[in-house]
Amino acid sequence: MKFPILLPNIFNHPFTYESNLKLNIGDFVEVPFGKSNSIGVVWNEFEKDGLKKFKIKKIINKLDIPSLKKNTINFLNWFSEYNIVPKGMALKLILLSGRPVKKFEEKNYQNFIIDMKDNKIKLNSEQKESLSQINKVNKKFNVHVLQGTTGSGKTIVYFEALKNILKKGKQGLIMLPEIGLTNQFEKKFFEFFGFIPAVWHSGITKKNKEIIWSGIISDKIKVVIGARSSLFLPFKNLGLIIVDEEHDQSYKQDEGVIYNARDMAISRASFENIPINLITAVPSIETYENIKKNKYSVSKLEQRYKNASLPNYEIINLNDAKLEKQSWLSKEVIQKVNFHLEKKDQVLFFLNRRGFSPNVLCKNCLKSFSCPNCSINLVYHKNKNNLLCHYCGYKTFLKRNCQKKDKCEFIFSGPGVERISEEIKKIFPSKKVEIFSSDTMNKKGSKDKLEKIVKNEIQILVGTQVISKGFHFPNLNCIVVVDIDLSSQGHDLRCAEKNLQLYHQLSGRAGREGHPSTVYFQTYNFNSKMIYDITNKNPEIFLDKEIKIRKKNNLPPFQRFISLILTGENEINLEKEAIKFKLFLENKINGKILGPVAAPFFKLKKKYRIRMLIRGPKSLQLQNSLAEIIPKHKFLSGIKLSVDVDPISFN
Repeated sequence: MKFPILLPNIFNHPFTYESNLKLNIGDFVEVPFGKSNSIGVVWNEFEKDGLKKFKIKKIINKLDIPSLKKNTINFLNWFSEYNIVPKGMALKLILLSGRPVKKFEEKNYQNFIIDMKDNKIKLNSEQKESLSQINKVNKKFNVHVLQGTTGSGKTIVYFEALKNILKKGKQGLIMLPEIGLTNQFEKKFFEFFGFIPAVWHSGITKKNKEIIWSGIISDKIKVVIGARSSLFLPFKNLGLIIVDEEHDQSYKQDEGVIYNARDMAISRASFENIPINLITAVPSIETYENIKKNKYSVSKLEQRYKNASLPNYEIINLNDAKLEKQSWLSKEVIQKVNFHLEKKDQVLFFLNRRGFSPNVLCKNCLKSFSCPNCSINLVYHKNKNNLLCHYCGYKTFLKRNCQKKDKCEFIFSGPGVERISEEIKKIFPSKKVEIFSSDTMNKKGSKDKLEKIVKNEIQILVGTQVISKGFHFPNLNCIVVVDIDLSSQGHDLRCAEKNLQLYHQLSGRAGREGHPSTVYFQTYNFNSKMIYDITNKNPEIFLDKEIKIRKKNNLPPFQRFISLILTGENEINLEKEAIKFKLFLENKINGKILGPVAAPFFKLKKKYRIRMLIRGPKSLQLQNSLAEIIPKHKFLSGIKLSVDVDPISFN
């Protein structure tokens, strides 16, 4: 009997094999492929005309592993079509290193056994009402948005909803946007449920990944807390998906297989016919538009814990407050911070820029340090005493022969968190100061650091946007935004939306225990309307305005964007090939082509980059027309095409 076997590789179709074994769709099998053997899955469709092309080989054996569910296979087929990704690469996302994992001994799953305790947390009336609404729709596929002011107790509400699903013997997936959130979240989960969830992200060991993978497919493990890739675990009996901070840009996978994990989670829930809950303080534009169209149901929490009010806002106009030389903090800000420190408040200085300085140049020859592999400046990290490219990882030291004198004399242009931290330590020498960024919080010691912050053993934090994402710091009642101008520049159509979400999230870190709190904005750009818009307690005023602008200009979510990025090492060949490729695509696809143009970051990782943007209707016709035509174009050697459906970044 003949069977279609999909292999986890770059092919967009299964291969035909034969066997006398009794096999079903979703079974894992070992087959000969090329000069070696490979593991594949019995698929639900044959390759087109596949029976005529090759000598049909025999399946070697069936593996003793539970089958992939048909719903999962249907989801992977759709995922492949939507994101214009080969089916084999979609299957690879499900497997570990291209292979499934056999069952472990029972003792390996003991840590994850459900033993739910009765917690003493009581919901307030608003939370009870939200939970009631969620439970009503959490029976089959439905997208429900739990929108709540930061600190309003959204987590406890969806924990209760998950508990109801687990009582039915089903599995649950909670997706988080950042690895750094898992430690504090895991602790919160254990306090509520009384058992340990499986934690899934790129930082866990190979052995733990294998245990979790096998525990999920055999239904031994019931709850996973994970980053983007957890969406592709082979759940046997999934009952609920929860996407926390659904608006977060980190859900976009922008290397390798490119996809938006939030959108794919909604699709997977649809194929599984299970509910999905999106959790947010400020919904993404796409989610907000779907709420308005009544495609998604919604419940809201507006009352913060202990009836805490949201922080007050004060704008400090730097045009009126002259900064001292080599200083980035005004005297007025320092006075305000002293007032808070005297009250034993914790203080956060926020600047969304890692390192010490984003640009280093010589005052004699005026030459900057730039990355040899990317068209971008190197960032000086004083703590490590090196210059670093945040895109390709290139490192060098702060030494250079000058074109005008013997040695360069360096000027550090602009501040990063290290520079702000250095200044703060001079101003407040008796206070414990800690940097909170992706450089410092993905390390082994981050768990201890978080505990010290919670206990107020660290009085002053200097943080990037990582700190805005879901952390609970009970004593934080003062936030200083060092320079709002730095994060409001750019030519990204999502820039205003990102700022709205960032500053709402950031503000939500303050005043969580009911104490008065304030956010101070230092700025040269005294645009009080912009600051009012992004800090208004009702973000829907801003979202409604943004929706009108997007609709008027045919921007997402009202049209589909697909970004085509051509990369190559030869700039001239790349430019010629981009023009040739556009001419090849014209009149053959169901959309309008803009470009080609040089990408804002024209060179990354030694490769030049040219972009095209395709705009079209929101249907799979656009993807299907592209998927059909792209393989027919023969690119010059060394030129690679990346396809990004629904791009978030336009770099």
